Amino acid sequence: MTITVTPINATLGAVITNVDLANLTDDEWSDIRAAFLKYALLVFPGQELDEQAQGAFAVRFGNIEQLTPEQKGGTIEFTNKREDGSMASANDERYKLMKGNEGWHTDSTYMPVASKAAMLYALVVPPEGGETEYADMRAAWDALDERTQAKLENLSAYHSLYYSQEQAGFKHKMDHQYGFHDKGSPLRPVVKTHPETGRKSIYTGRHAHNIPGMSKEESKAFLDKLMADACQPPRVYKHAWKVGDLIVWDNRCLMHRACPFDMSLPRVLRASRISGDPESELAPTVADPRADDYHETTSNKSALVS
Repeated sequence: MTITVTPINATLGAVITNVDLANLTDDEWSDIRAAFLKYALLVFPGQELDEQAQGAFAVRFGNIEQLTPEQKGGTIEFTNKREDGSMASANDERYKLMKGNEGWHTDSTYMPVASKAAMLYALVVPPEGGETEYADMRAAWDALDERTQAKLENLSAYHSLYYSQEQAGFKHKMDHQYGFHDKGSPLRPVVKTHPETGRKSIYTGRHAHNIPGMSKEESKAFLDKLMADACQPPRVYKHAWKVGDLIVWDNRCLMHRACPFDMSLPRVLRASRISGDPESELAPTVADPRADDYHETTSNKSALVS
């Protein structure tokens, strides 16, 4: 069986059909991997995947990033439903994290090793809203003039989930959930070179803040404008979920965000997040006083002032 690759009408993304991810051959995987590096986002409609099948597909991309101690089989549900089946309220941490994710971001940049890729599989979707939107940071970089590119090449920014949740109006609690954010704040370049394709992209998002050499106010204004200018057509794609859809994307060159929906209705997406390769995704990390349990990951012992 030969897979069918249909590009999306944007600078990123393709729809992959004529493939059963639960029974994937090595030849099909080779074609999928090539399409992934070219398009950075792949949509697989109409899949039937249990946790084991999704986990098996995810590990083809690399090691699974553990998001909670209870995570099994390489998957975890991102949902607004509590464990007892009731809907989360505005006081629940999962509600706050879902609302925070409505801001543009790249997964796990607030961790010492950022994510390489991520996937979502739709189990329950609301009748309207709740889409996921993606933005191509490769094309955003290409659209910049040479003077702006040269300026960005010399800039870095700290990344923090504590910061991004504060900006969304919430206080993040380090409760050993959502990536164990107890490792301080990484300092990451604003420009990233993809370790496999060699293409450059803008590397920012809602977690990014405090560019060294700028005031807090200057840094925020600069990063906000950079992100707003980057996330514009034809560099964006909004996916309206249908049950059975699976999307996998490259966190090394895309940003994404959740779209609002009626939170009194259930939305359940089964997620897998692939950890980055330390050679390209490990960043120097400094102490963050907002973390309850900081563990030093580099020899840099300076404290982050925020």
